[in-house]
Amino acid sequence: MAAFDTTRTTYGSAIVAGRISRFVFNAIASVMAWNDARVTRNALSALSDRELEDIGLTRGDIDTVISRR
Repeated sequence: MAAFDTTRTTYGSAIVAGRISRFVFNAIASVMAWNDARVTRNALSALSDRELEDIGLTRGDIDTVISRR
């Protein structure tokens, strides 16, 4: 006699759900990283050359600093 286990979810749907949630998480993380870089770039660009020099940067270093993040 055969018995069916009806208390478990199908394994295929769990894998698909995991991939979808990972995709959504990565998309949100990418948007957050882009926004952090944008805010940092704007804050550094608003500083004067003297203020940038005080923290050891030049205006040309701003994009390099942003790309390291």
